[in-house]
Amino acid sequence: MALSHSNKSKLMRFAGANLARMIRLVARTSRIRFDPPDMQERFVALSPAICACWHGQFMMLAMSRPENLRFAAMVARHGDAELIGEAMQRIGVELIRGAGAGDRRKDRGGAYALKASVTALKSGANMVVTADVPPGPARRAGAGIITLARLSGRPILPLAAATSRYHALNTWSRLTLNLPYSNLAFAMGEPIDVPRDASDELQESLRRKLEASLNETTARAYSLAGGDPTRSTPPGARDPDVAPLSAGLGIKTYRAATRALEAAAPLVLGYRERQGKESAERRSERYGRTGIDRPEGALIWLHAASVGETNAILPVIEGIRRKRPVARFLLTTGTRTSAQLARERLGDTAIHQFVPLDTPNFARRFIVHWRPDAAVFTESEIWPNLIFETAARNIPLMLINARMSKRSYQRWRKRPGISGPLFNRFDLVLAQNSQFARWFSELGARRVEVAGNLKIDAPALPIDQQAFDELVAATRGRQGYIAASTHPDEDEIVADAHRRIAGHYDGFLTIIAPRHPERGTAIAEMAKAKGLRVAQRSLRQLPDAATDIYIADTIGELGTLYALAPIALIGGSLVDKGGQNPIEAIRHGVAVMTGPSTANFKDIYDRLRASGAVRDVSNAENLAAAVSGLLADEAALASLRTKGVTAVDQLAGALDRTVDALIEMLPRPAAMPEELDRAS
Repeated sequence: MALSHSNKSKLMRFAGANLARMIRLVARTSRIRFDPPDMQERFVALSPAICACWHGQFMMLAMSRPENLRFAAMVARHGDAELIGEAMQRIGVELIRGAGAGDRRKDRGGAYALKASVTALKSGANMVVTADVPPGPARRAGAGIITLARLSGRPILPLAAATSRYHALNTWSRLTLNLPYSNLAFAMGEPIDVPRDASDELQESLRRKLEASLNETTARAYSLAGGDPTRSTPPGARDPDVAPLSAGLGIKTYRAATRALEAAAPLVLGYRERQGKESAERRSERYGRTGIDRPEGALIWLHAASVGETNAILPVIEGIRRKRPVARFLLTTGTRTSAQLARERLGDTAIHQFVPLDTPNFARRFIVHWRPDAAVFTESEIWPNLIFETAARNIPLMLINARMSKRSYQRWRKRPGISGPLFNRFDLVLAQNSQFARWFSELGARRVEVAGNLKIDAPALPIDQQAFDELVAATRGRQGYIAASTHPDEDEIVADAHRRIAGHYDGFLTIIAPRHPERGTAIAEMAKAKGLRVAQRSLRQLPDAATDIYIADTIGELGTLYALAPIALIGGSLVDKGGQNPIEAIRHGVAVMTGPSTANFKDIYDRLRASGAVRDVSNAENLAAAVSGLLADEAALASLRTKGVTAVDQLAGALDRTVDALIEMLPRPAAMPEELDRAS
């Protein structure tokens, strides 16, 4: 039963009062030390000032203040903050309601809080502000505190409080509850002044300076208190130069279980081969074996899951090759379709192998043979054994174009003993957006940056001119569209929509290109059961005048199909799969429609919707209406196509950012002449 507002308020007051008592008890029963020893005198001399601390470490900070100084704190407007606010008030700290929103759109009262904080500082109050904005990334200073210093003209004081005994909660910032009868230490860093006319570059430099000072000050506080900072440090905020977290029971259990399953690998691969999902002649690669010798010189290993990731990573290989011309490349993928794409697009610029199954022995055999100088994983490819075997040999490990579903994040979040040691081993994570960056940082990645989505910068999918000409001849004079990368249960919706559209357009043709081509025959049977006439591309059939549904159940032809169709429904969106990539269609000038499930490409769809560059559908009825409406209005169709291209172009730039970041991380091979390294 939900609590009433009145009861919630009473509960918060009660909890806040007890938290205030606990804070006083810790201060009263603990041995207090200051660093520097004259810290309180400096407080008085610099007052009023902006007292900056990390979010997880602020609980005891108010107890460091001289009694004759006014202190105010910025407290957000939500349930947890109500408790903190109640406690702060009871120990004599004034409250300003509202907080920075970081990069989130939701207004959290930040504009009001900023103005009120400037006013408080001018009236003589010291402002206590957590530098890292909830929900993180933890220990990454936000720009808001720099703005406050610039507008108020008051210095920022980096502060930290630590006790020898404490309990750290499993929150994004490792909120620390200090315990009584401890050593209690307060530390202060050098003040940071922000000129009112500071340029953007100077403000960013000072933000980084504050970040470094807070880390150093926090370390001093723990050292002075004799406390272990490990438990209170969020995994993603650990020093990159410190050894990663040790593998716990969860990781050890996974490695033992996968080692035991190695004997079953032939059965699993045999079953997948019969389904057409594996290449029998290259099965040994799945065991980490190969007949190809490791090339001489620097070898960069890149891993992509399937076609979309492979198409996105190929320009990265070319970008690195231009700046490191003597480097060699190894590309691993997990599907036959991606292997075919690699064979067609790589030529002799890289070696392709199927990624080994993720078992300790297969992974070790693969790493020992290839001995890569750097390893680059893409998107959400997290294979624990491969990651641990790579990191164990001190091979730089990067994750690029990184993304994660909310469901996956929540699962990892519940298993910190697995996620922490695992993500801690990445030397660099380049995330698609700020939300993904926060998630990876919270899960343990120690250096996370936002680079954007590589798929936006990927070149248009190739067109087979001969196949295109054949399809044009076979469909001449007919209206139609393509349902691309469809998943089970979507094809039925598309077939039902076809029946509605065909009632308005004689000879209307629907092309279905399933995400997994092996489903082609099942789709054909479904369509026939609905009374529709079907042609199937995997059977070398072309659509004729009587064909209703043309099933393009082949590999590597999506570019050719997009070049043929003016409109595309992007699959994985009418069912709960998060949606497939709309950029590939837009790069061919195709008007895009989508269902409601678009989480996998949220940033892109947000931009497309804001630009009026996508049509949303949810069932057979409105899918049919959307297609019919666009075909009947040439101006609307042309506008949708143009807006799509413009919106995608505005999001470009991830490729250059990714290549530059990787170049910085890659070791310089000893055999590489200085003049050949064009990274600068």
